[in-house]
Amino acid sequence: MTDCIFCKIANGEFNTPFVLETEDLVAFNDINPKADTHILVVPKKHYASLNELDNEELLGKLLNGVRQVTQKLGIKSYKTVINTGKDAGQEVFHLHIHILSGNIKGV
Repeated sequence: MTDCIFCKIANGEFNTPFVLETEDLVAFNDINPKADTHILVVPKKHYASLNELDNEELLGKLLNGVRQVTQKLGIKSYKTVINTGKDAGQEVFHLHIHILSGNIKGV
């Protein structure tokens, strides 16, 4: 999807530094952090939300990406959040998993 900010980030259009990159996903710092550590894990392929993801293998890879990021950064305690749909607080309509650790603000 050409107008999707997360597609552009995943494709390297903004030179966003990645915490993790695999064949299927990227992870990067949230530009509006809600915690001391706030990282997004994003599939490279566009899915508007979790409701559209029908690929169990990719879902597993996304969750494994969360584990890889937290291990890489030495994070032992964290919260994961997937907002699905506008009424649930989803602002960017490209599936993403929030990893929040440290002082978490209002999530």
